[in-house]
Order: sequence, then structure tokens, then C-alpha cells
Amino acid sequence: MNTKSDHDAHERRAQNRTGAARPAPVQLAAVLAGFDRTWSPRIVARVNDYDVRVAKAAGEHVWHVHDGTDEFFLVLDGELTIALRGEPGAPAGSEREVTLPAGSVFVVPRGVEHRPSSPGGASILLLEPAGTLSVGDRHDDLPDHVDATAGHPLAP
Repeated sequence: MNTKSDHDAHERRAQNRTGAARPAPVQLAAVLAGFDRTWSPRIVARVNDYDVRVAKAAGEHVWHVHDGTDEFFLVLDGELTIALRGEPGAPAGSEREVTLPAGSVFVVPRGVEHRPSSPGGASILLLEPAGTLSVGDRHDDLPDHVDATAGHPLAP
């Protein structure tokens, strides 16, 4: 049975996660139109302890790996290619690529080295535990066009 104190505790947790008791809808197209930098995700929502992020992709990201978490990709528009190496069950040293057109979802399993790229540009949605760096736990040298971030909050 829920009590008033249970409800109040739930409301406090909701306020702590979102900063507001009543979150507003987020228009992804408007968020994406509000910035130009590629590979620099914006946090559009929080689901439990996960960030929902959107980013613009163009050119190549870097080879990187997330040791402790899977990485969820949803292509909103354009096309994204993800190169993979070190997949469980694959021959040592092998690589493969998956190509994701708009509307496609793909999950890179934890511990698998990967490099997203998009020659023609894409908009993507990512779902990762809050605080997860966009360049993983280990990565190649970072070029100027790749932002090493745990996601940028939306401007109020």
C-alpha cells in the first residue's frame, strides 16, 4: 500500500532527476536544430539512471569501447555505419560493419570496440547510463571534431 510519504519520496526523486516536478515534452527536431557540433550529444531526457541523448554525426568518430555498458543507437535521419571489432564468438582480429538507415536500432554490446561514422551525416538517439563518456573507457586519440563528454544538458 502506498502512503503519502511514499508518494512524497517519489516526487522528490523525480524532482532530483529532472530538476522540475512536471517535465515538459521535448521536440527532438528543435533540439537538433539548436546546435551544429557533431559527435557532441545533448541530454534530452533521463529514464531512471539512463540518459537519452541526441547527437549529430558526420565523418568518423573514434574507435572506443565501453567496458561496463551496452550502447544503444537509434538513427533518426540519415545513415550511420558502425565498425565493430572484438565481438564475442568472432575470429580474433576480425572486423565487421553494420549500416543503419533512418529508423534502425542497434546495440553495441559492452566490451566491443566500435567506431561510428556517417559520411553523409545523420541524427542519432543514444541511450546510456548517466555519466557514460561519449568516447568510452578506452579510445584512440581524439580529433578536434569529437567531443569527449557525458552529454551536454539542454539550455533552459
